[in-house]
Amino acid sequence: MGIDDKISNAAEEAKGKVKEGAGKATDDHRLEAEGKADQASADLKQAGEKVKDAFK
Repeated sequence: MGIDDKISNAAEEAKGKVKEGAGKATDDHRLEAEGKADQASADLKQAGEKVKDAFK
């Protein structure tokens, strides 16, 4: 996994946390769900990259 991928995944996770927080603060359930989905997507990508790294 390249450093660019790690940074990209971390940025996506952070963006998801911001969206989730904003959704909670404004009682916007759709925005909160989008934030959780962004975080889950980033976590899944990170897990896949860790598996790739394990086989190097």
